[in-house]
Formats: sequence, structure tokens, C-alpha cells
Amino acid sequence: MGETGLWAEFVTRLVADRAEAWDRDGELPRSVLRELGGKGVLCADTPEHFGGLGLHSLDNGELVAAAGAVCGSLRSIMTSQGIAAWTLRRFGSAEQQASFLPRLTAGETAGVAFSEPGSGSDLAAMTTEIVRDGDTMVITGEKSWVTGAAYAAVLVVFGRVGSGAAAAVVPTDASGVSVERVPDPLGCRAAGHATVRLDRVRLPMTHLLGGAGLPVTMLVTSALTHGRVSVAWGCTGMLRACLREVVRHSSQRETFGAPLFAHQLVRRHIAELHAAERTSTFVCERASREWDAQEPRHVVTAVLAKHVAAGYAARGAASAVQVLASAGARSSHVVARAYRDAKLMEIIEGSTEINQLLLADDAATVWT
Repeated sequence: MGETGLWAEFVTRLVADRAEAWDRDGELPRSVLRELGGKGVLCADTPEHFGGLGLHSLDNGELVAAAGAVCGSLRSIMTSQGIAAWTLRRFGSAEQQASFLPRLTAGETAGVAFSEPGSGSDLAAMTTEIVRDGDTMVITGEKSWVTGAAYAAVLVVFGRVGSGAAAAVVPTDASGVSVERVPDPLGCRAAGHATVRLDRVRLPMTHLLGGAGLPVTMLVTSALTHGRVSVAWGCTGMLRACLREVVRHSSQRETFGAPLFAHQLVRRHIAELHAAERTSTFVCERASREWDAQEPRHVVTAVLAKHVAAGYAARGAASAVQVLASAGARSSHVVARAYRDAKLMEIIEGSTEINQLLLADDAATVWT
């Protein structure tokens, strides 16, 4: 077993059978987040000299999938932490990276604030403002459904600066920052989703990342691409969990004098789940390899991976609930959690409809 497999096994053992309780309570233990964060697992592709594990995207993806298989909320934190760390690496100065990245690999958690109540997936319509005032900046706005914000020490906040956009590192304990948890979310219930309000938050300019003034799409694409690859791997992990449960249950449960597995229509569900997991794995592997090589098409391949894996996860989880029937109908059973969590995956980091628009644009480019 390689290093990635050892870390995946560590995460699986750490979660064990506690994910159901975390889901019911809507809370991840801070001690678990500190332990995983302090080992560099929450943003495992961060270089080792910053305290991360230095994993390539392919290995990091398998680690994210392992988390996704046991706890969608924990996987959400890994995606959020990974985006925050990547944005700091992509746009932060050497001083900013040295200041903030070791905190994210020493037990602190971070969130990334994209969406707003009035704009959602239309990031070009965001209204949060970042205004320079001497050697400080003032941030005003409201962000919605910020994953992990309820646990975060810092947030990477995207906002408008002049006619362009910018990203700033905002401590959640700064004056003017308020974090209000989303009550009873449909899925990933323990992921700490929250509304974040920024009321004239004043910070030193050293908290403003590079790239300020770029068009919104240019600034956020890299961060969203990292997130889409992570979400896709997480969905692959959910498919693996559902497939494992369906095979186990259908082999043990008997109806009409035979195991469920013997019935053709049940076998159809299993075959489709198996095909979904294999397809998602292959497209995720392709996306990760292109990310690592920074190939020209890595952005659209990440969109494809997220679109395919999220759609398969939503349909696959529904099939798993169907096969397990009452056995999988408990609210926090692994397939019930996957059923709820996967639906959110069709919305975050670009909804299904946004992904379809992007893929249609790509098709027009490739096939004309």
C-alpha cells in the first residue's frame, strides 16, 4: 500500500462509524478537523515545505474519494480547504504563502466565499466590494452557502475591485465579520455551511492576494477548476460506498427464496452502479492527470469530470436506496446520506445547467 493508500486508510479508520452521528448532529468534531488539518490531510496537495503532503492531483483525488465514501461533510471540508490553499498558492505572494499556508496545514480550517444571495452561479454579478483605503482595504458584502465557514479561522473572499475582481484573506474573528450557519441543510449537514456578512471589514493590504483587477472569470476559474476536480473525486467515493453497500446487502438479503442479487432487475441496478463508478473514476483520473500537467484543456476536462461524476452519484445513490429499500431509508444511513449529499453536488462548483452550457460551448469549438 502506497502513501496515499495509508492516508486513505487513516481517514477511513478515523471516521469509522461516527459519520451517521455527525450527520444527525450537523457537526464535525473540532478535534477531528484539527487532527486531519495538522497532518496536512485537509489540503494534501499543498507542498511539503508548507506542511502539506505534497500529493499530485491523482493521489489527492483518491484521498478525497476515500473521505467521500465515508463522510460527505468531511469531504466538503477537504474540498474547501483545498481550494483555499490552492488560491493562496496561485495568487499569493511568497510572503503571503509563508504566512497563511502553514496555518492551513497546522490545524486551522478555511472557507472560500464565492456565491451571493442575489447571484448564485453568476459570479460576474457579485456585489461584494473590496475598496482600498490607504494601506488598508475595506470589504463589504454578503456571501451565501460558504462551505466550512462555521469552522473556519480564515475565509478567502472573492469580491469586486473597480471594474474587475479580487480575492482577500479574511480572518473570521475580524471586526465586522458575522457567520450564520445554514439551518438544516439538505445534504452534507455537518459541513458547516453558512451565510457570511462583511460589514465594512477593514484589513491590511497584505491580506489582498495578487491578480486584483482581473476579470471575474479569469480570477475564479483556477479556484473553481481545483474545486470541480475535488468534487468529482468525492462523488466517485460516494458511488463506491453505494456500490459496496448494494453488493453486500443484495448478497445477504433473501426474497422469494433467493438472494436479492439473483433477481435480474436488482442485478441491473448493480451493473449500472458499477458502470457509473468505473466511468467516474476514469474521467476523474483524466482530469487529475491534465491538472498535474496543466494541459490546455484541463479546465474543460474538470467541468466534464464534475458533471459526469455528480450526475452519476445522484442517480447511483437513488438506485442504492431503491435496492436497500427500508434498510437504507434511515436518514443517516450511508446510502441515504449519499442520496442527499449527491444532490448538492449537482449544484455546487457550477450547477448541472452551468456545466452543460460550458460543455456545449466546448462542443461548438471542437466539432466545428
